[in-house]
Amino acid sequence: MEDFLKSVGALYDETRVKLLKFIDLHGALCVCDLEASFGMTQSRLSRHLKILKDAGFLVSNRCGRWTYYGIRSPMDRFRLEAIGEIRALPTPLPALKKISGGCGE
Repeated sequence: MEDFLKSVGALYDETRVKLLKFIDLHGALCVCDLEASFGMTQSRLSRHLKILKDAGFLVSNRCGRWTYYGIRSPMDRFRLEAIGEIRALPTPLPALKKISGGCGE
């Protein structure tokens, strides 16, 4: 029950829904890419990403000095269906502003 409520609670925020849709659309992204694209402070962005990760929607991977966030896989049916619904939302997203060069820099 606690996992379900944490997942539902994570989705009860427009910014987090937009972040999920953005990461789903573009694939795993560095915090710096998300920060530049959304025009958010690193501390505010990190808080949203932590909530989404703790709710089971995201995974994080370190690559050198960068941390990349991507959609978790495999994912249970509830979270998969939630992502599917988010994909269908007519939510405007910012343009991707790529800062990191990816792994291997």
